Amino acid sequence: MKPIQSLKMRAIGLLSQREHSRVELRRKLQRIQRNSLAKVDTSADVDADTIAEGDAEASVELDPLLDWLQAQGYLSDARFVESRVHVRAPRFGSLRIKQELAQHGLSLSAEAMSELKAQEFGRAKAIWMRKFGGQLPGDAAAKAKQMRFLTMRGFAADTIRRLLRCVDE
Repeated sequence: MKPIQSLKMRAIGLLSQREHSRVELRRKLQRIQRNSLAKVDTSADVDADTIAEGDAEASVELDPLLDWLQAQGYLSDARFVESRVHVRAPRFGSLRIKQELAQHGLSLSAEAMSELKAQEFGRAKAIWMRKFGGQLPGDAAAKAKQMRFLTMRGFAADTIRRLLRCVDE
């Protein structure tokens, strides 16, 4: 049987695997805490109100831990944004990346966003070439399919129109 790790060690273990945002790490640690409380409480006869109170107390304990992790440099939202952009940029457009960061309660700086948008046409063309092999859409249905694909990847409509117009020419 594995020994039970402290919450701090679990957090450091998660951060050693990849960067996490503060919101994401809080959510994971709360789930870990809830699961460990449920395992301990199954042996005792405890009602749902007591478990809910324990969850509220547990979330209060997380703030000092998250603050400590940030102070020590283990947790950094700036590093998370940078790594997320680095990983997602080759596959997705700036709108999708921006939306994903918003889910984590973060946003891109103005200069990073302008840099992403400046590279967006080239990224969209590379993804389009990889998916469709540079094959021109033969009819309106094929063109709509290609446009939907690029839209789902988070590319702006004007970028998609420009790409398909350049391909047509």
